[in-house]
Amino acid sequence: MPSDLPNVNERPSHEKPIEEIKFWNDPAKRAMLFQILLVLVLGTFVWFIGSNTLNNLEQRGITTGFGFLNQEAGFGIPLSLIEYAETSSYGRTFFVGLLNTVLVSVLGIIAATILGFILGVARLSDNWLIAKLSALYIETFRNIPLLLQIFFWYFAVLRSLPSPRQSIEFLGSYLNIRGLSMPAPVAEPGFHFVWIALGVAIVASWLVTKWAHKRQDETGQIFPTPWVVTGLIIGLPLLAFLVTGAPLSLDHPELRGFNFRGGMTIIPEFVALWLALTIYTAAFIAETVRGGILAVPHGQIEAASALGLPKTRTLRLIVIPQAMRVIIPPLTSQYLNLTKNSSLATAIGYPDLVSVFAGTTLNQTGQAIEIISMTMAVYLTLSILTSLFMNWYNKRVALIER
Repeated sequence: MPSDLPNVNERPSHEKPIEEIKFWNDPAKRAMLFQILLVLVLGTFVWFIGSNTLNNLEQRGITTGFGFLNQEAGFGIPLSLIEYAETSSYGRTFFVGLLNTVLVSVLGIIAATILGFILGVARLSDNWLIAKLSALYIETFRNIPLLLQIFFWYFAVLRSLPSPRQSIEFLGSYLNIRGLSMPAPVAEPGFHFVWIALGVAIVASWLVTKWAHKRQDETGQIFPTPWVVTGLIIGLPLLAFLVTGAPLSLDHPELRGFNFRGGMTIIPEFVALWLALTIYTAAFIAETVRGGILAVPHGQIEAASALGLPKTRTLRLIVIPQAMRVIIPPLTSQYLNLTKNSSLATAIGYPDLVSVFAGTTLNQTGQAIEIISMTMAVYLTLSILTSLFMNWYNKRVALIER
């Protein structure tokens, strides 16, 4: 090898060494500095607000902390899913309001989803009358404020019912201005076998559904899964109920004084709120469903028609599964809106979390910071759980490209 060849690793003598990048010219270091300064500013702001708030509360003699949750509430709640009395604690009122919020939200989501899907499909119907009626429903109810709809159902409809002494009687139930009083089921010894049978039916339904999907992927044959699952969920508990000698009795309501005692009562505030939330949200869900169906390429429908598939089967097996990937993200937003809109219950006195805890409890205790913080945390948690579930379901129904 000749020795006079230049070394490529050596820097030419006439070139200056590369200077290090200055701090202000380094984007990474500059961004890190700005982030540190932002955190310090936000931390200082939070500390200032917190310290100022605590000083003001101390000057006014207002105690802080969550010790008030153990104090006696002293007021009644007309609807409670758990045992509650006026001697219960404020902590108990929190859980009563929380369960009432979850109750109306879950039932509203279920009913609004069913009604919304029906309306969304009906608006694309070939029948002119059905399509126009669906469009009329959607354009009417989604453009009327939800609070006005709540007032309509409560004051204009339910508050016009007769008094308890002039109740409308049907099938052992009584409908009046104070709600619907009907027989309440009372479980007797041996009824736990019915719950066990229901649990077995749910597990069996899941196994059957999984096996049916695998069988369809391998053979192309469709198994009547909905009918089998319905038979298991209803038939197995019913069989256990009959075998154990029907261990269930009914507590019938009776008119005593100016109201009914015994049984169970569905209060009008719950019905008004549930109807308004369902009807209002269903209009938005219907448009979401319509948009999802229209997003499916029309060639899919034409191909199914060429194969001779009925429209109902085409919609159920081809259109809806593909439309779900478009429907689910905005559908999640509607579920979140319904849950948060349930806080309007305080306008008609439905005992939800805002009315019972952030309303009555706050007025009696004055613990504004703690109560508002707990209420905000509940709605944040409910929203996060709903989003997590819908995101999981979205991944389950998403189309996988192979």
